[in-house]
Amino acid sequence: MSEPVLPDALRIELGRYDQLQLIAFWDSLSSVEKHHLLEQLQQIDFVEMQRLATGADYAPNWAELAAKAAPPPAIRLHDSTAAISAAAARAAGEEALRSGRVAMILAAGGQGTRLGFDHPKGLFPIAPLSNRTLFEMHVDRLRAVGKRYGVKIPLFIMTSPATDHETREFFLRHHHLGLSQDELTIFCQGSMPAVDSVTGKILLASQSEIALSPDGHGGLLSALNKHGLLHQASHQGIDYFFYAQVDNPLVPVADPELMGYHILARSEMTTQVVQKRFALEKVGNVVSIDGKVQIIEYSDLPPAFAEQLNADGSLKLWAGNIAVHVFDVAFLRRVVQHAHGLPFHRAKKPVPHIDALGHLIQPSTANAIKFERFIFDLLPLANKAIVVEGDAREVFAPVKNANGAPTDTPAATQSALIALHGEWLKSAGCTIAPGIKVEIHPAWALDATEVQGRVEKPLHISSDTYFA
Repeated sequence: MSEPVLPDALRIELGRYDQLQLIAFWDSLSSVEKHHLLEQLQQIDFVEMQRLATGADYAPNWAELAAKAAPPPAIRLHDSTAAISAAAARAAGEEALRSGRVAMILAAGGQGTRLGFDHPKGLFPIAPLSNRTLFEMHVDRLRAVGKRYGVKIPLFIMTSPATDHETREFFLRHHHLGLSQDELTIFCQGSMPAVDSVTGKILLASQSEIALSPDGHGGLLSALNKHGLLHQASHQGIDYFFYAQVDNPLVPVADPELMGYHILARSEMTTQVVQKRFALEKVGNVVSIDGKVQIIEYSDLPPAFAEQLNADGSLKLWAGNIAVHVFDVAFLRRVVQHAHGLPFHRAKKPVPHIDALGHLIQPSTANAIKFERFIFDLLPLANKAIVVEGDAREVFAPVKNANGAPTDTPAATQSALIALHGEWLKSAGCTIAPGIKVEIHPAWALDATEVQGRVEKPLHISSDTYFA
């Protein structure tokens, strides 16, 4: 390998944008390290980074937007006046599934750091009795849905640079969890440098490595396009993507009713929501502004607007985002050129880095800004977008924090799974002794209706039982 030379133009550019710290250790690096650092440097848009670090990019006036926010056009639970019936939606969704027009995208770029789990979050064991991982929970359900409708449903898993290798190794080691080679595609999203929150300087993770973080789930569209997957999906006859994030094992994978509402409403992007439990709940607020559905993050919505009530005492802005969407593939192909125009969101985080002497600093508080794009910022680009309400007990139990935290813990997620499967069994006439855990594998039953077909006579369940 030849000795890399730092181009004069790059050195000048680094000086112009006050980022010379990135090459402070250049002369002490090996040839391999120089090649690696040079490759990273050449991928950075320093004009964009300066704009982001100084806040010169577009910064919405959230109070002004919130003042115009109204509830989104939504299909609510138990709404007998809805223009589309649940039965019609289910029939349309089932037809799309049977005809092989549906694929799933699973966003799996996150590490289990907040769980105290130093691996990709998808590898976290969460099933209450079988100890199946988050990846297994989603794939088992996807395979069961495919079996019900007599079709293979392709799965596209988006990783990040931090999770890509270990995710691929996991699927290889576990024989792709029963998926065939043409059913599974793993692809990696892009990255963005982290910057010091005070100086705006890009941080180094080591003397030869820039501190990078995933560019957010909004990097999905660019990643799909970069890897040729939008073209691949169209070639396979896929018209719709069902999208979810790996940390929610209650996701109703490829739910035909949700798919059907999307299809019959001629929506280009459909978002499943749940009713917020309280005004300041830490979920994105799905709203309508000037006739366009969009999401205002909880951190951006002024409390006075979040706490607005209707005449009956219910929340005006009631719809909480759970990161479950349906996309038209044709819509994604149309707006892919706008992918780089999606706004960046800022998050202050503790980011390990080296100082001017090359010493590793492990901050205990937020010292850096990470930049992320969010996939829901595609909503205003859709010619039509709708919202469909789901029952949180059936569709939303994310695992984000270690046990002991107030919300979204493994214990809370497992309790939600046990409660849901218990309700399915009780609806089939079973009784369950207090404190008993139950778990149902999707291959045994996908829902309460299938459980009723499985239970030949009412059972009394007096010990922890895994139905598989």
